[in-house]
Amino acid sequence: MARPTGEERGVVVLEGLGSIGALVSSPWIYVVVAVSVLLDIFLPVLPSGVLVITAATAAAAGSGAAAAGRVPQDVPDILVLTLCAATASVLGDLAVYRLAWRGGPRLDRAIARSRRLVTAQERLGGALARGGGALVVVARFAPAGRSVVSLLAGTAHRRVREFLPWSALAGLAWAAYSVALGYFGGQWLGATWLATGVSLAALFGAGAGAAFLMRPRPRATKAS
Repeated sequence: MARPTGEERGVVVLEGLGSIGALVSSPWIYVVVAVSVLLDIFLPVLPSGVLVITAATAAAAGSGAAAAGRVPQDVPDILVLTLCAATASVLGDLAVYRLAWRGGPRLDRAIARSRRLVTAQERLGGALARGGGALVVVARFAPAGRSVVSLLAGTAHRRVREFLPWSALAGLAWAAYSVALGYFGGQWLGATWLATGVSLAALFGAGAGAAFLMRPRPRATKAS
């Protein structure tokens, strides 16, 4: 029995996605991705990264299968998918930033009760003031890091021109990385479920690495 070709495996992946497959082959995928990315700053449990990677893997499967004339080319465009996810990411950041800006004394007192949040706020404020907001980019990959950074930037009343460029860079970097994982994983591994799993593992690995970089540093004690 002949083994299926890469193009045939791409068709199987698209069909095997079931209801998700119907979604990723529809223009509505961009709306769903945008809403998921926009809202996961409020609900970090939303699988926006999983959705972006799944759509990008479907794009890889569809591109190979369409080239062989097996399926219509109604799969996500990776450039549009990237810009959609990045734009939604920035809009979500700005929403939390503005809400935190207007949060008032109650929110300030809540943050002041946590030493870790106060330390993170000081560290973020110093980084933005120096024009070195790479911390914002790193935080975008860490679990809930995007939410914390946007919240702290707002409560600290950092100027939007200090925060927005780094938020845009972070959103674009995260979106491009997620789409690239799904698309090239599908290309290199034959657009199988294994490709999706490996891509998700790489995304979660980046999140773990970002969380490690953001961990609080112990303060050096002076020798007596």
